[in-house]
Amino acid sequence: MDGHRVDCGQVRRPLVAGKPELGTVRVSYAVVRHRAPGPARGTVAVNPGGPGETAISKATLYAMGMRGLLKDRDLLLVDPRGTGASQRIPCGVTDAEYRFGTRAQQRAAVERCARTLGPRVAAYTSAATADDIDAVRARLGVSRLTLYGMSYGTYLMPVYASRHPQRVRDIVLSGAYPLAFDPLVRPSAQAVSLSLRRICERGVPVGCDGKQAVKDLATVAARLRTRPLTVPITTRHGVYKKKFTEAKLANLAFEAASSEVGLAPHQPSLLGQLPHALDRFVHGDTEPLRKLVQKEGGNGSKADQAPYIAVVCNDYRRAWSTQASRSERWRQYRAALAATRPGEYGAFSAKGFTEGNTDGGDVCIGWPRAHTPRPQPTTPALPDVPVLVLSGDLDANTPDANGRKAARQFRDSRFFSVRNVGHVPEQEPSGCVTGVSAHFIRTGEPGDTSCLRALPPIRVTPVRG
Repeated sequence: MDGHRVDCGQVRRPLVAGKPELGTVRVSYAVVRHRAPGPARGTVAVNPGGPGETAISKATLYAMGMRGLLKDRDLLLVDPRGTGASQRIPCGVTDAEYRFGTRAQQRAAVERCARTLGPRVAAYTSAATADDIDAVRARLGVSRLTLYGMSYGTYLMPVYASRHPQRVRDIVLSGAYPLAFDPLVRPSAQAVSLSLRRICERGVPVGCDGKQAVKDLATVAARLRTRPLTVPITTRHGVYKKKFTEAKLANLAFEAASSEVGLAPHQPSLLGQLPHALDRFVHGDTEPLRKLVQKEGGNGSKADQAPYIAVVCNDYRRAWSTQASRSERWRQYRAALAATRPGEYGAFSAKGFTEGNTDGGDVCIGWPRAHTPRPQPTTPALPDVPVLVLSGDLDANTPDANGRKAARQFRDSRFFSVRNVGHVPEQEPSGCVTGVSAHFIRTGEPGDTSCLRALPPIRVTPVRG
């Protein structure tokens, strides 16, 4: 890497702690070394999310984004076990299969993944990954880490902090959600409507009415509830037929539409095109929405989903007891949905929105009790260190409501909502967000944050223009 030495290595770790018969896993890491002479003033450990995203392959990207810090700080990148260079442990469920499947097919894929892994399901937990990172830290002889988590990394890094509190210098969480997040994902449902209203109010050019866009969303969701579309999706791995239901619309609106918002504000984005597509659908023209679905679906891959499915089903909060039988789980889950209040899911039905969540709702209801570790604690003791939490105010995936709750997990935290960006605000091109986080890591204070409120609005396709 230009201007930097990169040291790579591996640590061999137990696949499942206390079960040597299951073998070991090789966890790979890379350290991008600082430029200045003398020892590093600190080490920043980054996790990009997922679960299952790789870090080492993005070394150049992170080095560019953190070039200011790399003057005198090292950058530590660890590929979580089972991903990238850290010894894949597949379960036979691909990204495309999981993403494009119906809800019943997703639940079946989860169960098949668990059967394939068998007792190895317990290898995939946030606690195990956190302990792997600490083993790398110890190998490198680093006393304390700056933890920098993005998306799922904002879940993983507090787990690390709870397990290794003396090894934490400070923490940055971007696109954050708390350990005790809502298992029925209501904040995301509310944030979809809020994002539509905001882009219509601020959009360039102003071409839509926010209240009408939310009404159109509700109309489209209701129609798809009873009359789904079949949309052919072409990927480099083949053609898939996607049954586009209310649940798939929910996923498109809260997850896909939050991605990369603000990365190129003057270029078309899924979120910016959504009000127009909804309006056309309401008026009988399904083609604009079909095109958005096809474009988003073209990213489907053959990547194995074991690191995603197993972490999600092992660790995350559920609306049922994980020790209950399957029939009792269903009873508890349906009772929880029935207890929700009208309007809590915004433009969607409770069932439709929760089934659009690929890491929540009922997707893990068939995850076996055998071999499965206890779920991750939601209120562990956390160290009293400086914490910076950032959220995009157009992000419905990890919305501001979740970011604020993530910040409240820590005694010494600062929360900032970044205007006109979506999931993981660091992607915006001006350097504003990375500048704030770098200043925080250097000084323990965020410094001048006025630029977080001054980022340009995104382009919005005029409605019926």
